[in-house]
Amino acid sequence: MSSISIKGNIVNIVERKINWGKVDITDEKITGITILDEERKDENYILPGFIDSHVHIESSMLVPSEFARLAVVHGTVGTISDPHEIANVCGMQGVQYMIENSKTVPFKCTFGAPSCVPATIFETAGAAIDSNDVDKLLQLDEIKYLSEMMNFPGVLQHDEEVMRKISLAKKYNKPVDGHAPGLRGELAKKYIEAGISTDHECFTKEEALEKLQYGMKILIREGSAAKNFEALAELMHEHYDNMMFCSDDKHPDSLATGHINDICARAVKKGIDVFKVLKAACINPVLHYKMDVGLLNIGDPADVIVVKNLSEFNVLQTYINGKMVADNGISLINPEEAQTINQFDCKEKKVEDFAVPYQGEKEIAVIEALDGQLITNKLMTAPCVENNQMVSDVSNDILKIVVVNRYNEAPIAKAFIKNIGLKKGAIASSVAHDSHNIVAVGTSDIELQKAVNAVIKNGGGISAVDNNIEKALALPVAGLMSTKNGYDVAEAYTEIDAFAKESLGSPLSAPFMTLSFMALLVIPHIKLSDKGLFDGDSFSFID
Repeated sequence: MSSISIKGNIVNIVERKINWGKVDITDEKITGITILDEERKDENYILPGFIDSHVHIESSMLVPSEFARLAVVHGTVGTISDPHEIANVCGMQGVQYMIENSKTVPFKCTFGAPSCVPATIFETAGAAIDSNDVDKLLQLDEIKYLSEMMNFPGVLQHDEEVMRKISLAKKYNKPVDGHAPGLRGELAKKYIEAGISTDHECFTKEEALEKLQYGMKILIREGSAAKNFEALAELMHEHYDNMMFCSDDKHPDSLATGHINDICARAVKKGIDVFKVLKAACINPVLHYKMDVGLLNIGDPADVIVVKNLSEFNVLQTYINGKMVADNGISLINPEEAQTINQFDCKEKKVEDFAVPYQGEKEIAVIEALDGQLITNKLMTAPCVENNQMVSDVSNDILKIVVVNRYNEAPIAKAFIKNIGLKKGAIASSVAHDSHNIVAVGTSDIELQKAVNAVIKNGGGISAVDNNIEKALALPVAGLMSTKNGYDVAEAYTEIDAFAKESLGSPLSAPFMTLSFMALLVIPHIKLSDKGLFDGDSFSFID
């Protein structure tokens, strides 16, 4: 039996009180909370741990055990993790991989049953998870919810398979996550009434407020690419009981520097009451998803953090089940050896595979990427033509984008995109939501070939090339994650990210994260799948 006591300002979020005292921990539980008859000191605040209320761990390029090593440094003790990404590549085996790997470290990953694998019929995925599979997953103790229901048209149209998945979640008394960007009015109401409990895709205050009024919980998202804090933060003043914080997708470099603690600091700086902020960050996710995470009560699991103050939330210590897992910026979780699983079966490509013959088009549809957003716009512009081929127009920042089927040999899908901003070279990635084929943008077909082949040679990963310079980060776990030390992966990613910005010229804050969403068909308005250019509003291909 081991016992420790932590002394500091104990923050009771529910009762909105702060008292100087000590928290007694025996083994894994909180056995005592004592208010001390001493003058309260302006140092060390004791809180429940932070929760990321919606994240795809795969987007960190780290396996769950390594994600945990980095996250605990910032006071995160658990996540609501949607294994949707690896499920699209490896199916049920992928979900099980995430569960088993997470168990190797002291961290509280709560997983969902992926609801949309494949996400659409308009792309090639590596696997499918049907309602029978969802039934099996929802019976597992490790599966606490039905993951984001991206097929909102299927909900609205009462698609039989979609509705069965929702019914199964209700049967097992587990919540259903939503995903309905831009859905408003009666359609939003109908979607929510089907049993959808959350949405992390709101990008305007008006949309979020409407969904809150219909009874939905809204997640404020600040990831590496999608950032909605500024648009939604004001709603925290009144609606904090029904709001949470999430990252959704967090690349390794940004995870190394901060997590949910950063959102809390921004919210407090914006004038939002600290108790409201902490309710969204620490309490609401645990209650909504029925997580096995302590909330700083006697008898609870000892999942607590010690922070320097309640403005910047610099984390001094993190405890999970009574064990200190981070101390003054140092992770105390030991690295664990991880296995690899993958599904990658395509050959290296030739330069001519990337050619787009000119057939007299006066205008072509162009994807307009938006920095910090998942949505895109559709532009119409005249093509740049050389030698009877449509090519990248670097001077006008309209570059060729391709999606390469990673699961079998197939023609390459090609289109054009604005705002990636490369002046030379190319970038490529097999992290390409949702089906994770290879997506690449380049200034020439030769550079595209080099970048794509660098990913293929590694069985998945990211790459950036310029002439004879080739930088690549291998992601051998499903083409999504590395098995290496998380901080080493963060450093390698930072180097490639800087190369894409400083050497190749991209002005984007996160060029690889933005690139990864250009094949995400369930987010409007125009995207590219391995089968062709796609209109996310009409849910149909563009001729």
